[in-house]
Amino acid sequence: MITDAQGQALSGATREAAQHFDQAVTAFNLYRGDPIAALDAALALAPRFAMAALLKAHLMAVATEPAATQAARGLLATVAGWPLNGRERSHLAAATRILDGEWSAAAVLLDRHHIEHPFDIVALQVGHLVDFFRANARSLRDRIARTLPQWAADRPGRGLLLGMHAFGLEECGQYAEAEDAAHAALSAEPRDCWAHHAVAHVMEMQARHEDGIDWARVREPYWTGADNFFQVHNWWHRALCHIEVGQADQALALYDSPIRSGRSAVAVDMVDASALLWRLHLEGHEIGDRWQELATAWDAHADGRSYAFNDWHAAMAWLGAGREAEVRALEARLRHAGERGEAARWAVETGADLVAGFAAFWNGDFERSIDCLWRARPIANRFGGSHAQRDVIDWTLTEAALRGGQRALAEALAHERLALRPDSSANRAFLRRALALVPSASGEPAVRLAA
Repeated sequence: MITDAQGQALSGATREAAQHFDQAVTAFNLYRGDPIAALDAALALAPRFAMAALLKAHLMAVATEPAATQAARGLLATVAGWPLNGRERSHLAAATRILDGEWSAAAVLLDRHHIEHPFDIVALQVGHLVDFFRANARSLRDRIARTLPQWAADRPGRGLLLGMHAFGLEECGQYAEAEDAAHAALSAEPRDCWAHHAVAHVMEMQARHEDGIDWARVREPYWTGADNFFQVHNWWHRALCHIEVGQADQALALYDSPIRSGRSAVAVDMVDASALLWRLHLEGHEIGDRWQELATAWDAHADGRSYAFNDWHAAMAWLGAGREAEVRALEARLRHAGERGEAARWAVETGADLVAGFAAFWNGDFERSIDCLWRARPIANRFGGSHAQRDVIDWTLTEAALRGGQRALAEALAHERLALRPDSSANRAFLRRALALVPSASGEPAVRLAA
């Protein structure tokens, strides 16, 4: 019986093909190299190698891009006709649910899968990403916590689980434990950029922005390189730190070089680019023609159907590029996505109001922006992203209150932000600006929020 590096049986594999598969799994877990190329090499040697095809489908499914989704559907239709063992059938079912936009149903299938197959590191990584894309902090933490005790301390690959656990701990607000787990992961595998990223999140949430810059700089050789397909996100984290310490010029320099110089058309990279430019715009910095290039790159991805989190970031770029007709059309598609499937509900319940709220802000209609963002923000964690990524919602809402002259609301939001991150210079600046506003006249409502 041919197995993978963790001892899992591989239907349809040859020994040489299994070696390529193991290389793909390593690349997938380290976000380094080209896992698709390794899987294609495996399938060239063993055309009915089930896990090679299933991992390729998983990779395309979690790309959250329309073209990749369609390609994955075709691949799964082919694999469904092959001889599969029970573990492989479980993978097929989970991947199908992801492609159907039923992320939580996929997560439940993978919960059961891990209990039966605790050493299936492909399923663990896919499950972790599913939890991220549906922003389920508890599952990000507990999916790994349930499995870690099964892995002996000296078992190869255990450090990768520690890196995943670190991020889950961070998203649950367990910052000290998260940092400890991430450092343990990096001791086992210094190239684990997911573990590096967990520490970056801790430092962002604790407003340790000087530490965040130093952390990124000192460890840069381990998380950068042409073959690292997660480096843009880690550059984004460093750029956020520069903004917080008043170094917007350095944040823009990072945008122009490592973040956007390659003109990536990968959705996750474009999400970071949009979010960074939007924050810089909120701070009053000149963006120039950067919006136009990014807006064009989004054209093939924002369809109002695949993943609303991406659509919202596309809208930021389209607004910056003056393409408001596309933004209105996108909002309409999101608002009428229907109730079929979890991803469609995310679009209706959250995505539409976020796109509308950001569009209203861009056009100076701060009252409408506040209304839309106020509705969306309590449930925004349903549709994906991390706390750090979704913070731009509250940042924009607070800015709308300030620019709209709503002192009481602006002050309340500033205090809310300071309660979470009292050491944030941006949050302190929000409070100073709120207190400088002229209070509402007697009898005039200080806060106007739609029901």
